[in-house]
Amino acid sequence: MYFFLSNLSILDICCTSVTLPKMLEIILSPSKSISFHACMTQLFFFLYFTGTELFLFSAMAFDRYVAICKPLHYYLILNKSICILLAAASWLGSFLAVLPVVNGVSQLSYCESNEINHFFCDPTALMKLSCSDTRDLETLIFANGIVIAFAPFLITLISYIFIISSVLKIQCTEGRHKVFSTCSSHLTSVILFYGTIICIYMRPASMYSPAQDKLFSLLYTALIPMLNPIIYSLRNREIKNAFRKIREKCWPISLGR
Repeated sequence: MYFFLSNLSILDICCTSVTLPKMLEIILSPSKSISFHACMTQLFFFLYFTGTELFLFSAMAFDRYVAICKPLHYYLILNKSICILLAAASWLGSFLAVLPVVNGVSQLSYCESNEINHFFCDPTALMKLSCSDTRDLETLIFANGIVIAFAPFLITLISYIFIISSVLKIQCTEGRHKVFSTCSSHLTSVILFYGTIICIYMRPASMYSPAQDKLFSLLYTALIPMLNPIIYSLRNREIKNAFRKIREKCWPISLGR
């Protein structure tokens, strides 16, 4: 679990490093431009790290499935080599999946306005800016979304179906609570991340809304990476005690006479 969490932490740092520095530059300085090559580089790494995180979430779901449904075989099934292989497959699979999309966007013609209606080089905003026929590229992005988003989501969903099935067989209430506590952090991160991704990319072009896209993009490029450490730390006893002390100091309970 901690091996996958370390990969997730690296990805969260990388995701925010790709988009937020440029966004802050746009907000704080008069310069609001980006070169074409820098834009394509930002687009590639944004899609690459996002795709890797989706694959990694499915690997973490499989880890939780083995831990709960096959606890006696956990170290046999998920040994060090398998963990490294799953993480490497997440990084490599995303790299291979996003290359055609970035190549397709880079081949578009931008013959009129050069103003991107976004705070980073988002593929949808770039396609709206282009004067080329983007129907083939839209189909490619949708197919890419099935590979990067839907397939890992399906693996995650199947893992949790087996987990819930195992939980329902547990007679002890305390045992059920312990199992749900083990999965709650991962499940919360998955729902937040997948929810925003689906709202942006897995919808018809006719429903495109720049304002909504900016809001959802800000959620998964800035807010969710910031929340992930908090979500996964809430199960830590020391963190819980620290939060309790802060709460008692800031909002002391007063007893009436």
